Amino acid sequence: MSEEHVHLHTHVHAEDGHTHTHDDGHTHVHGHFHSPEEKKRQINRLSRVIGHLNHVKGMIERDEDCAEVLIQLSAAKSALNGLGRQIISEHITHCVSHAVEDGDTKALEEFQEAIKKFI
Repeated sequence: MSEEHVHLHTHVHAEDGHTHTHDDGHTHVHGHFHSPEEKKRQINRLSRVIGHLNHVKGMIERDEDCAEVLIQLSAAKSALNGLGRQIISEHITHCVSHAVEDGDTKALEEFQEAIKKFI
């Protein structure tokens, strides 16, 4: 015969994460953290997009061909969308899975709203 264990716990949300206090008094914190490698990849991609946009700005300032400006602007937009997709993928892999494990429906709802705005 199997024995069922029920553990009650309380969530306290803060800007940098949330704390669980279990019915046995045990407390631990789940934060919103990303691996340094992933952050570096995302920052590098963003830096490239910023550089590309600065190039487009210069093209406009120099009165370069409008068609070329639009092509370069389209490339920057595509790169920015790629960064967004990368962030969504990473968030699903790490943050959403933790939210599901923790029963954090508020975090899931917030992510769903963020995706709606991104799309």
